[in-house]
Amino acid sequence: MEEFQVCDGDLSDSLLQQYLKAEALAVDTETMGLLPQRDRLCLVQLCDPTGLVCALRIQAGQTAAPNLKQLLESPQTVKVFHFARFDLATLRHHLQIQVNPVFCTKLASKLARTYSPKHGLKDVVLELERVELDKSAQSSDWGNAANLSDEQLKYAANDVRYLLNLRLKLTEMLKREQRWQLAQDCFACLPTIAALDLLQYQNVFEH
Repeated sequence: MEEFQVCDGDLSDSLLQQYLKAEALAVDTETMGLLPQRDRLCLVQLCDPTGLVCALRIQAGQTAAPNLKQLLESPQTVKVFHFARFDLATLRHHLQIQVNPVFCTKLASKLARTYSPKHGLKDVVLELERVELDKSAQSSDWGNAANLSDEQLKYAANDVRYLLNLRLKLTEMLKREQRWQLAQDCFACLPTIAALDLLQYQNVFEH
């Protein structure tokens, strides 16, 4: 696969320096399930504006990745996720990384694309990028990191490959519809919401 690298445990120093140059960086995670306290983090995918994709394999029991932490906590680089709420909680719980600043394409889609009920990555990419993603590897064993299939790696790469373009197009829509400031305020709340999720608070804003 072009412009695709696999790292084990942490980013290499050279990749860190390359990614730190980016104004925005696409990020995603693959886990063994949807409960961070139960299900371990297996893979972190990154993509910069040049199209350089890295799949970082996280070992069982690993609790730190210093270069990744430096990158994801850098205030100069916007980290772009699809459904950031889950990824932020996962990275915080497993690697003690407090990601900031953040842009969430799913949240942006819900605020901008109010004409559609479909805000999954596949649906948003199909409409805005005219690309149909293959999601067949979505529910698969990511824990066997040393032996990930080509299909899994392709799936992982595609989960970050289009996020930066989506950010640009959704930002344009949000500004056009005068919802850009609202979106920014929502993005700023995401680390706090992720922290509440990890503490298993529910509906704290309801009466």
